Amino acid sequence: MRNYRYLTFGDREKIETEYAAGGRPADIAIDLGVHVATIYKELKRGDTGQLDKNMRREYSAELAQRRLIESFKCRGRKSPTI
Repeated sequence: MRNYRYLTFGDREKIETEYAAGGRPADIAIDLGVHVATIYKELKRGDTGQLDKNMRREYSAELAQRRLIESFKCRGRKSPTI
């Protein structure tokens, strides 16, 4: 059975620093002990829409955390409106 876990803000900060330094998503995934697809999804979540010094999409851990919290608010059963 697999052990699922959410990335913490500390994990997101580590992704931000390693990715900004030119790290490969596969290497970041190994460091954090998650699947490489998790890193790619996280990079998409924290995309600022700008390019960094390596000409890659810029990632912000703070933005990713805010988007995650907003998505949590949208989950669950909705009350029916009559």
